[in-house]
Amino acid sequence: MKFESYRREYTAGGLTRDALDASPLRQFEQWLEQAVNAGLSDPTAMSLATRDADGSLWQRIVLLKGISNGGFVFYTNYRSNKAKAIAADPRVSLLFPWNELDRQVIVAGVAEKMSMTESARYFLSRPRESQIAAWASRQSRPVPARAALEAEMSRLKAQFAAGEVPVPDFWGGFRVVPQRVEFWQGGEHRLHDRFVYTRIDDESWEVEQLQP
Repeated sequence: MKFESYRREYTAGGLTRDALDASPLRQFEQWLEQAVNAGLSDPTAMSLATRDADGSLWQRIVLLKGISNGGFVFYTNYRSNKAKAIAADPRVSLLFPWNELDRQVIVAGVAEKMSMTESARYFLSRPRESQIAAWASRQSRPVPARAALEAEMSRLKAQFAAGEVPVPDFWGGFRVVPQRVEFWQGGEHRLHDRFVYTRIDDESWEVEQLQP
């Protein structure tokens, strides 16, 4: 199968400097709301790129669960490969691919662990089955077959049947505090609109337009 000739024009619209908010987080929230209203599938899905201790790069899709204290929030198993990579190098990148709107947002920032209080608050809001699944999965470790996971899930359902599912001490949130945020809007004839915010200090950002 050949891919060289596959292309389409981006006609969803342009992006101008005067249409941007002074804050990249507020601008992101506007775009996310538009993605949700457009009915996109999984508009909060984002690719998380990390670097392992040996310098190897990896990425995976995780779900954005909020924006708080100036950062993008997601939750995971703290024993997972992604958490180990963040412990080795907290610099990460996020990518939100909103293809149906000819848009993407790229974030470069530093990931920091959230407090146990914040993590517990979210954990207790999850469906019960998802809470139990957090206990059942030894994330990123080999498993002989899916049947082993299902058996562990059944065992834990019985174990926790009498009350609330406790919050695992190996599970919680990360907040990615952005240092650079790029907003990309596809344009006709590949003349895309790109604007990048670069952090100056805690409250202010420099905004530049980049060539496509």
